[in-house]
Amino acid sequence: MTCMHTIRRKFFLIGVTLIIFLVLLKVMKSISDPRTFGPAAVMSDLMSASLGQDTVSSITEHHHSFGPLRRPNVTCEGAELAKQFAPEDKLDDIIERRTHEFNQHQLRMKTNEEIIIATANSPLQYPTSFTVAPLQKSLIPGLALQTQGRCETTIKREAYKVSLSVKSGVLSVEKVLDGQQVDGRGQSELNISSSSLAQLNDLLSRVTYTSTIYRVKAEDLVHFSYDDHKAIFPLMIRRPSVPVLLDPGKDINSQVTIITKTFLRYKELNTLIQSIRKFYPNIKIIVADDSLKPEHVSGNNIEHYIMPPAQGWFAGRNLALSQLTTKYFLWVDDDFLFLKETRIESFVEIMEAVPELDVLGGDVSDDQFHFTLEYDEGDEEGGCLKRIKGGFHQRLSGYDRCVLVDGVINYFLARTEAIRRIGFDPLLKRVGHTEFFIDALGKLLVASCKGLSIGHQTHRAQTEYDSYRTQGKLEEKRKLAHHFFKNYLNYIKY
Repeated sequence: MTCMHTIRRKFFLIGVTLIIFLVLLKVMKSISDPRTFGPAAVMSDLMSASLGQDTVSSITEHHHSFGPLRRPNVTCEGAELAKQFAPEDKLDDIIERRTHEFNQHQLRMKTNEEIIIATANSPLQYPTSFTVAPLQKSLIPGLALQTQGRCETTIKREAYKVSLSVKSGVLSVEKVLDGQQVDGRGQSELNISSSSLAQLNDLLSRVTYTSTIYRVKAEDLVHFSYDDHKAIFPLMIRRPSVPVLLDPGKDINSQVTIITKTFLRYKELNTLIQSIRKFYPNIKIIVADDSLKPEHVSGNNIEHYIMPPAQGWFAGRNLALSQLTTKYFLWVDDDFLFLKETRIESFVEIMEAVPELDVLGGDVSDDQFHFTLEYDEGDEEGGCLKRIKGGFHQRLSGYDRCVLVDGVINYFLARTEAIRRIGFDPLLKRVGHTEFFIDALGKLLVASCKGLSIGHQTHRAQTEYDSYRTQGKLEEKRKLAHHFFKNYLNYIKY
């Protein structure tokens, strides 16, 4: 019996033993916890155990790809069913458009990519992943056949033969000499053979890939095989992007702009500006103003932008964001108050030390409001999202008073370019804060720090302002219906 047959037989025996053990374990667990392990799960394992040697050997000898692995489900208990807030007479049409847009989103973002599992004990050497530019020829690094130290080297071979294939490009070998056996150059499948292992590996070191489609972001899979051994590895096709850098200058005035949005609260706004100027006399301040009857706002280095009346919270944020020329901006509400503890430099120091951070929140009058978001992609009906107040993922390394979160209070320093990639949804007029961080989930790294403080002015009753500020039940329903479509959510709980 050959060495390969012996190995296969050992793998088969080990595999069968392991399957029997796992089935017995699940049977025992199903007795103690029938909610988790029911008869269907046990029957599934019994069917797997009965598949035979071909299935077991394929697990040990080949690579397999699996569909997207779901994370554990987030419980939706107590959450709102989002679609109930959509207009009933238009629901079917909304769902049709929503499904179409989500499918387009998946194609753009590649959220349904297969996961490739590589098996051990393979003589094929290859890169786990590498990147090429579209339509440009690139060498595939690290390709080789390694048979040294394996029992198969005792078998005399007339030739070593490997095959490679791709889907979205063509393969070739550079500088092939007469007599070297390379078939399929310039095609999607390439075969290389040689009686010399050293010569084969020399040819493999000169294999190139050229994509045949132009995309700024795409993927291809390279299939690499030798005898019964097969490997699959991903190849990233990326159009190189040009950096967008904002000159931070040499002081806080050239690093940071303070931005705010105001509506019918000029008394509070002027008090805020006076407190800023007490500690930062020259820093730029940008004010977005959608008041019904705009008033003049004067002062050194202040940019006051008048909007159409009552355009709303996020529309104002977008306007202010569009006018930034500094690396960072500090967001403040128009009724905040700078204190001696309000040190913008402390924000910048942390952001410069941790360049992965995009948003850094502080505390307002000792209130360090922050939260995490639990999100499960769900099924074709949509996902489930819950906000956990006070939750955090872990502490920020090197900063004991800082935690990594998904959302922070309305007092934060942020990287201008990072926030521009997300933007603020102008459909949210009266209430909108968590909604920005929902859109930013998985795209921005957010932290919250205790001790980065600002004050809050004493609240005064303003009937006209409050009538615009307070969100009614109808607007709340519209917002939830908006989440149903825009964020593809089936359930949501704040």
